[in-house]
Amino acid sequence: MKIQYLSHSSFIIENKDFKAIIDPFISGNPTCPIRIEDLKDLTHIFLTHAHGDHFGDTIEIAKKFNCTVICNFEIGHYLSNKGINNHTMHIGGRFSFEFGRVKMTPALHGSSIFEGENIIYGGNPCGFLIEINNKIIYHAGDTGLTMDMKLLEDENVDLALIPIGGNFTMDINDAVKAIEFIKPKAAIPMHFNTFDIIQANPDELKNKVKDTKIKILQYGEIIELK
Repeated sequence: MKIQYLSHSSFIIENKDFKAIIDPFISGNPTCPIRIEDLKDLTHIFLTHAHGDHFGDTIEIAKKFNCTVICNFEIGHYLSNKGINNHTMHIGGRFSFEFGRVKMTPALHGSSIFEGENIIYGGNPCGFLIEINNKIIYHAGDTGLTMDMKLLEDENVDLALIPIGGNFTMDINDAVKAIEFIKPKAAIPMHFNTFDIIQANPDELKNKVKDTKIKILQYGEIIELK
C-alpha cells in the first residue's frame, strides 16, 4: 500500500484497485506539488469536514473520476444535490467496503460550506480509521487534543496522520500527547506551514516523541506501508 503526502492534510492512499484522496485541497493550495490534471484513476474521496482547505476540489475531482465520496451525512446531502456519488457515515460508525473497513472517529473542530454569502451547515467534523490488508491508517482530521484518542490505542494503528500547526488544531505539544494516547507504530505530521498562522517545525515533534517513529514527508513524497 502506497501513501503520498500532497501537503496540508491531503494524502493519496493506493492499493490494487483502490485509490483514494483525503481532503483534496489542491487548487489554491500554495504548497501542493500537483495539479488536478495530474491525478489518475481515483476511486474514492475521504472528507473529514467541509472547510475549504479540506473540501477543496472535491466536486471537480468526483465528477472527473465518478468516484465515491466518504463523508458525514450533511456533506453527503449537499453533494447529492450536486450529483456526486457519496457514502455517508457518522461518528463511531464502521463500514466494510470492497477495499477494506472504515470507521469514522471524533474530531474537535467546525464544519461549514461557504456559497457566496450563505453558510451551509457541514455536520460534525471527523477523522477516519482506514483498514486495508490488515494495516490501519488513522487520519485525525482537523482536531484539538481529546481524551477520545485514548480509545484508539485499542485499534492498533499502524500509521497516524496528526495535525501539528496549532491555532485551528493541535500544536506540537498536544500532538505529542495524542501520539502517546494512540500509540501508533508510526506517525506523520500534517496541517502545518501551509499558511503563516500554522507555522510549526516537525523536527520538534520528532525530538519529543519517544516510542513512535515520526516520518516527516516532503510535499509529494510517497512511502510504502507493508
